[in-house]
Amino acid sequence: MIRCAVVQFPGSNCDRDCVAALESFDGVAARLVWHKETSLSGYDVIVLPGGFSYGDYLRCGAIARFSPVMHAVRQAAHNGRPVLGICNGFQILCEAGLLPGALVRNRSLNFICRHIHLRVETSASLFTHGISRGAVLQIPIAHGEGCYFADADTLARLNENQQILFRYCDSSGAVTPDSNPNGSLESVAGICNEKRNVLGMMPHPERVCDPLLGGTDGRRIFDSVFASLASGADPSATAL
Repeated sequence: MIRCAVVQFPGSNCDRDCVAALESFDGVAARLVWHKETSLSGYDVIVLPGGFSYGDYLRCGAIARFSPVMHAVRQAAHNGRPVLGICNGFQILCEAGLLPGALVRNRSLNFICRHIHLRVETSASLFTHGISRGAVLQIPIAHGEGCYFADADTLARLNENQQILFRYCDSSGAVTPDSNPNGSLESVAGICNEKRNVLGMMPHPERVCDPLLGGTDGRRIFDSVFASLASGADPSATAL
């Protein structure tokens, strides 16, 4: 049995969606973990869900990074356990220093909620090793501050290390200005850490894990993680 922790912050609103999506996989159990918990021992996968933690005061994720549970999240990441931050979870991971860069206001200054396309940039990660490079996924977004920003040196390192796992694209896989919904630099939609066991992404894979919801492309990301854990693969083994 693979055990998943879905961390629940004040203002999380995609937490139960994540639990339902995760438990739709055979051999997977998921549990909500309140942000005041100080241990994540016994969990194989850690998920920081979307929402508006602490009302997005100061900056998205800026207060959540100080929640007691974040020490355990950092320890889990350090120990090589898979950590996935979705939307607000991505913002929290950046604020906590577990991922480089920051998420800022959308280029349009409007909240955007719609399906978009993602191009898988590399299979060399725990989260994408089961998906071919160049594959196009259709996954929804719902955010007002999803524009990824980083300085030139950081972007260069991300590209050199193939830490950019997903880019916004059109249905054919072409990365174009029109396919970038929020103005993210280099159309970045999701990145991983150097160890390749921490992923932050703005799109919501948990919302496309059931055909009744209009698609199942999100399952391909979770399948990659669970297959690695079931086989005993070391996340660092997928590093380039």
